[in-house]
Amino acid sequence: MKLRLNLATILGGIGLALMAFDPAFAQDAAPTVNKGDTTWMLISTILVILMTIPGLALFYGGLVRTKNMLSLLMQVFSVFSLVAILWVIYGYSLAFSTGSESIGAFIGGFSKVFLAGVTTDSTADTFTKGVAIPEFTFLAFQLTFAAITPALIVGAFAERIKFKAVMLFTFLWLTFVYLPIAHMVWFSEGYLFKLGALDFAGGTVVHINSGVAGLIGALLVGKRIGYGRDLLAPHSLTLTFVGACLLWVGWFGFNAGSNLEATGGAALALLNTILAPAAAGLAWTAVESFEKGKASLLGIASGAVAGLVAITPAAGLAGPMGAIVLGLVAGVVCYFAVTTVKNALGYDDALDVFGIHGIGGIVGAIGTGIVAAPSLGGYGAGEYTIAGQVWTQFIAVVVTLLWTGIGSLILYKIVDLTLGLRATYEAEREGLDLADHGERAYNY
Repeated sequence: MKLRLNLATILGGIGLALMAFDPAFAQDAAPTVNKGDTTWMLISTILVILMTIPGLALFYGGLVRTKNMLSLLMQVFSVFSLVAILWVIYGYSLAFSTGSESIGAFIGGFSKVFLAGVTTDSTADTFTKGVAIPEFTFLAFQLTFAAITPALIVGAFAERIKFKAVMLFTFLWLTFVYLPIAHMVWFSEGYLFKLGALDFAGGTVVHINSGVAGLIGALLVGKRIGYGRDLLAPHSLTLTFVGACLLWVGWFGFNAGSNLEATGGAALALLNTILAPAAAGLAWTAVESFEKGKASLLGIASGAVAGLVAITPAAGLAGPMGAIVLGLVAGVVCYFAVTTVKNALGYDDALDVFGIHGIGGIVGAIGTGIVAAPSLGGYGAGEYTIAGQVWTQFIAVVVTLLWTGIGSLILYKIVDLTLGLRATYEAEREGLDLADHGERAYNY
């Protein structure tokens, strides 16, 4: 009897050893979900929702005139809701599943359409550097990124676009622009991922993507009535300030959550998400004070957002000193993009989506190649060379600019030919709150 027990123990030990060291056995054993990492990712998901609704909605709403306040709130809220539904129907599958061999570098497949195969027991360790969190958690987190990106775009053509045009464009743009870029950058088979491009939390996928699409939209929709002649000042900088603060708080989920686990890497991303916007806000304020003699609340808020944008691709890769430098550069560059360049070219990017998100995203994406260098206190891995990584980052920026620019142009044209992009002269004069929604933000 004792011999049989010892033999069973020996055989059991051999079996466990095989499971530990043989990949065939290991694949059969489901990874154990880490409850701490899962909790952090659930909180991060909620934080990104906070930065979108109400954060972005209030930030944008305060920047437009009273008669268009509700239209911005409605657009952001509706875009978020539409993308949430599209994401679980097919968006998650096309971004984060395997496509055919011929197109897998640019877009995923249909294996997870309607969340096929995603259950409470499935994990996302395939997409999360081996971190075992529930797949529902990962897809919900990525949903919030997909939702805020087209919501950012609406600020570029604020106060003069039809509501139904926004919704149709969002559907088309998510499908043909956002999903391919997200797949290329963040999926293991993606073209830019394999190329070695670094984008920790969305410099290319979110900010350059939305900034370029916003610029194309602003050009095609045209300038607001009275642009350059009438006073088109923000109606409530108080609401814009509240929105900016909510954006900053929510951005911790955006950046630190992109670490995908509750470790020192998340803490580094969180710290950098404090330092870079602080530096950028102060840099914007300093330049504005020198040029205009006064520092504005809108200026420091805009600078802080520019810093948040710039640090996004480098949040978990830059050292704290690198984050400060990146923030300072972004604050100065975005200031001149919003004031000097925009005025010189004369385009009406109403809420400076391209000047802050587009330009800030480019600064951050290329700058990541520098600040992530281990020799400069960064956390880039492998045989890292600054020149080589900056070149890779440049390629990623160019690919994003071309894909987004050309794709967005085509999609805007489709919307214009079907529904029409621009509100009527009468609707724009009356205000989109009443014209599109039959409501007023304020009843005096």
